[in-house]
Amino acid sequence: MRVGTAAAVGYVALQGGKAAWALRTARVVPGPRAPRPEETARVVVAQPILSGDPGLEDALRDNLLALEGVRFVWLVDEDDPEGRAVAERLAAQAAASVRPGTARVDVVTCPVTPEGTNPKLAKLQVALDGCADDEVLLALDDDTRLPATSLGALLDGLERATIATGLPGYLRGATPWAALVDQFVDANAATTYLTLAPVTINGMTWAMRAGDLRALGGFAPIAHALTDDLALARLVLGSGGSICQTAAPQWITTTVDGPRHYVALMHRWMLFATLLLRRQPPSTAAAITVLHGLHPTLLAIVLGDAVRRRRPLAALAVLAGRGFLLRRLQRRIHGRVLHRPVASVVAELVQPLHLVHGAVRPTIRWRTRTYRVRADDDFRDA
Repeated sequence: MRVGTAAAVGYVALQGGKAAWALRTARVVPGPRAPRPEETARVVVAQPILSGDPGLEDALRDNLLALEGVRFVWLVDEDDPEGRAVAERLAAQAAASVRPGTARVDVVTCPVTPEGTNPKLAKLQVALDGCADDEVLLALDDDTRLPATSLGALLDGLERATIATGLPGYLRGATPWAALVDQFVDANAATTYLTLAPVTINGMTWAMRAGDLRALGGFAPIAHALTDDLALARLVLGSGGSICQTAAPQWITTTVDGPRHYVALMHRWMLFATLLLRRQPPSTAAAITVLHGLHPTLLAIVLGDAVRRRRPLAALAVLAGRGFLLRRLQRRIHGRVLHRPVASVVAELVQPLHLVHGAVRPTIRWRTRTYRVRADDDFRDA
């Protein structure tokens, strides 16, 4: 069998198998459902806020409108007057509303975190300190929109596990660079999060009972971890707890201005992926590598062989099958088709380059700081 043919067969088998397994998992894990008012009254949505993204105000407002009955805690930095102004303006508008069930909003100003401390976790600790033990702390990034039905899935997840986490879906970005980011996530989210037993959480959206989190020491044991999602997952699993991966999406819109921003974002994600792999036992690391690291290389071989031999039919068949699988998977799990063929293929083909970049360059730019990373719990300002 020729190398190109073998790669085509392997690619279709790998991606088809992952899609089938993800669809099977989606049928048995919590999915979207509307939460009851008595449930939302126990939910505290904690959002660490940082200005700079032009979509910040719209994202915060959309969550206010979608999640009636919950209490929002917006955590702003004392040295971020723009972020504080946005939060206070929206909070005033919410307070002026007289509709029953309207979300409540507390704006909390947080001090600047010292070097070596995770700023997001420091803010979330402030929110946790204000929660009662019987409330649910739901951490939500400030660029993320959570439908009420996905909140219902998270609450169902807490009936099965210590912590419940959502499934990311990126909405269409405004630039070609944003398209590469959203297609990278949308092509891989379901087949990444729904094919293996959870080893981490999606840091954009997760929920946990405040009493359970407080019993683990809150965020203090992981305050010096770089990756909040991996550290929290490790804290929960290390204490004998469990993770429930739901099949309900949350929606993210992030501005990606140009190639430098795109490369920096992908580099950070891939560096975090290498930190995750280092923490896994060999069998799990091998499974992750095969399931989620092999397919871009196979696709590159298929397309390269078609170009070299000037016989495109097999490659076109592979691309058509790839598009069919992604559309079906996204329609079933995300409730809508997110696939953009050209950007999706390009995003997949450049994944190995981003992975190598993340593995060899340990310095990242994250929010307002630049860090040199040695390990998840060993990073310093660069």
